[in-house]
Amino acid sequence: MLDCSRRSRIFGQPRRLSFLVRPFRRCCGLIAVASLFAAVAANAADLVETTRLLRTGEYAACTQSAAAAIDENAYNENFRLLKLRAEMELGRYGDALKTLDAALEKFPQSIQLRWLGIDVCRFNQQTERAAKLDAEIAQLLKRAAWQYSDVVNQVVVGRYLLSQGTDPKKVLDGVYNEVKRRQPAFVDVLLASGDLALEKHDYLLAGEAFQQAAKLDADNADAHFGVARAFAASDSEKANAALEAALSKNANHVRSLLLLADGKIDAEQYDEAEKLLAHVEKINPHHPRALAYRAVLAHLRSQPESEKLHRAAALKHWPANPEVDFLIGLKLSQKYRFAEGEQYQRQSLKFDPNFLPAKGQLAQDLLRLGREEEGWKLAGEVYDSDGYNVFAHNLVTLQDNLLRFRTLEEDGLLVRMDAREAEIYGRRVLALLKRAKHDLCAKYEVTLPEPIIVELFPKQEDFAIRTFGLPGGAGFLGVCFGTVITANSPASQATSPSCWEATLWHEFCHVVTLNKTSNKMPRWLSEGISVYEERQADSTWGQSMKPQFREMILGDDLVPVSGLSGAFLSPKSPLHLQFAYYESSLVVEYVIEKYGIATLKRVLVDLGVGMPINDSLGRYAGSIGALDAEFAKYARDKASAMAPGADWSEPELPRRASADMIAAYVKQHPNNYAALRRLAERLIADGKWQAAKEPLTKMRELYPNDAGAANPYSLLAQVHRELKETKKERAALEKLAELSADDVEMLARLTELTVEGGEWEATRKYALRWLAVNPLATEPHRRAAAAADALQDDALAVDSYRAILLLAPFDPAQAHLQLATALARVGDLPAAKRHALFALEETPRFRAAQRKLLEIVEAIGKNEDKPQDKNPQETQP
Repeated sequence: MLDCSRRSRIFGQPRRLSFLVRPFRRCCGLIAVASLFAAVAANAADLVETTRLLRTGEYAACTQSAAAAIDENAYNENFRLLKLRAEMELGRYGDALKTLDAALEKFPQSIQLRWLGIDVCRFNQQTERAAKLDAEIAQLLKRAAWQYSDVVNQVVVGRYLLSQGTDPKKVLDGVYNEVKRRQPAFVDVLLASGDLALEKHDYLLAGEAFQQAAKLDADNADAHFGVARAFAASDSEKANAALEAALSKNANHVRSLLLLADGKIDAEQYDEAEKLLAHVEKINPHHPRALAYRAVLAHLRSQPESEKLHRAAALKHWPANPEVDFLIGLKLSQKYRFAEGEQYQRQSLKFDPNFLPAKGQLAQDLLRLGREEEGWKLAGEVYDSDGYNVFAHNLVTLQDNLLRFRTLEEDGLLVRMDAREAEIYGRRVLALLKRAKHDLCAKYEVTLPEPIIVELFPKQEDFAIRTFGLPGGAGFLGVCFGTVITANSPASQATSPSCWEATLWHEFCHVVTLNKTSNKMPRWLSEGISVYEERQADSTWGQSMKPQFREMILGDDLVPVSGLSGAFLSPKSPLHLQFAYYESSLVVEYVIEKYGIATLKRVLVDLGVGMPINDSLGRYAGSIGALDAEFAKYARDKASAMAPGADWSEPELPRRASADMIAAYVKQHPNNYAALRRLAERLIADGKWQAAKEPLTKMRELYPNDAGAANPYSLLAQVHRELKETKKERAALEKLAELSADDVEMLARLTELTVEGGEWEATRKYALRWLAVNPLATEPHRRAAAAADALQDDALAVDSYRAILLLAPFDPAQAHLQLATALARVGDLPAAKRHALFALEETPRFRAAQRKLLEIVEAIGKNEDKPQDKNPQETQP
């Protein structure tokens, strides 16, 4: 905000009006004073209008207005500041330098001019002079700080101190908050506070500051732009509305246009991004960020020469600008091209070794590439330089937690887990990953680099920090960066467990496809293949058609294949994000069904050499438009074929309708699925078990593949259990088991029934499936152990009893005895002896443990007495 009210700015020197008019004779004084006030009023009016031109994006007109005002009154600093800002917005860097020189002659004590002048000099390749201006600000503040105590200069002081590495909290409390206390409605200090909060990733504080600024000054595009930045990651609707507001106030607000272009690049709407960048270049053909985005687009389109030209153009006026390479690298890393991103961050740091954004991003890139030693070291350096950097603080804290993890290595895989969890189910994790590696690498003809790193986090917050740098990401089970997988362990999913085996299979498929394409594939295709391969590995894994997806496909929510990347960027709701995953897998299914897996692999090869996805798909489908139309028909046919006889409309019934009311409705609408469900639930609540069978049976007939929360099988099992119809209960549960991977209650009951029936093969199957959801519960291990003993599956018995001991069993002596017995069967007599002793340590008079110990000791003695076979190499002929 420009201070156009203070007399010191109008007259150039802080003098009183009485002093100025004192020499005039009384008869002329009134005329002179009136003339002076008229001039002042005209000057102030010109300042308001010139300021309006800058704020509304009429930058050329602003420079002209400011120049005219300077000619009339050479001692008004505000007009020179306005002219400088407008010339920099237009990319007229040479003109800005002349304006700066002339202004400093008139205002040699100004820190505002020097603060703006630093960038003016940089963009005129006068880096030494920029450093000199920086040093002069420090000297002026040291010599006469009182001269800069007004609120306008104090905001400049705050920004300057932050640039010098001053403690941000001291600046916030000692400068910005003091300005707010003195002048609560001063918008510039709110903008400065918001910028500081954003720099430190405190989005809540930033949002508050910018929203307050927008409320106080609704025509301020910078305030609305700040709101957009603060909410970009958490509330896309609010962020988009704020950007619209900013551009409605200033259609040429370059930072808002660039933020929109950034989003278009994320959504792979490259042509739209080009239009926005063209708009920016009409304003400023030399804008470094716009040209950096051009370089990003050229890279993504595999146009290396164009990429070099645009990068060179971005650096033309300030050859050592570290932000250019930082921005290019950041966008490439956001596209999972971490190796390319790394190179750009290293170049940025060559220009400025202390440019913390580049150093922090390089640390993230290296950690995601599995080059952890350097990555952790850089994160520590960033934290040492800026203790308020949230990313660095989180990573340094996480590193300490990771040191307590257990590492498991086998077959080119490196798995890190909580030490206790590694003992309980670490071998199962390795076995699953080895199978995924074998099957998927063979299918997609990929040889992976080694090692592939997999990290399982028992705390969701640690997973989020390792993955995103900040807490959050509650909807993610796992993430793959190419050769590094991060995932939530079952310990982090207390109330809503999911199948960790399916998650790891999904993520490992990302490893395969990302490596095949050198990370050059759109998110939708990578996710689509992973969900598809889940279903191929196990029919209960992955997403499948369900009523909500059916409605979305037959409605207006089906996204064309050509626009699927955008479906992941700003989904309307969590359901829409789930649907994006499912639809993407449906596209993969369609491509494989119509064109074959070989065609899909050719598409991946095309992507690996840099061909855009829509061009590649168009090669095999005739055109991307044709594929859009063909897939839409395929998807709608598939949706229509799901439970075609069911009526999916919402029943017109009161919220607390009685069973008779619902039954009457069902009589008139016999296929209304929701009404049938409500009737069954009402009858069950009333204890009318036999009567509940009819609507549930009808539901099963209408939609036999229902595995959702409203499925009929869970309720049928409940009904049969109440009626003591055990065989029918089990049949209902087994049908549900064919459809669902993570229904723990169903798996628990099935293992209970099969144990009672002595059906040990079935017990083992369902117990292992239960462990694939929650290996940290004791009961599935108990039932797996019982089955293992009965089936003489000694390896499973050993694993199960070890897990039981780690999970604090009710009877540790018995658990040690059982483990000792299993270990003895597999021939590990020393370990068996140790656990027999542990059993006796728990319960000294435990007769069974005493007998087992004697057996083991006797067996050890017999082994020691056996003559050792001679080494064949030592045998004489």
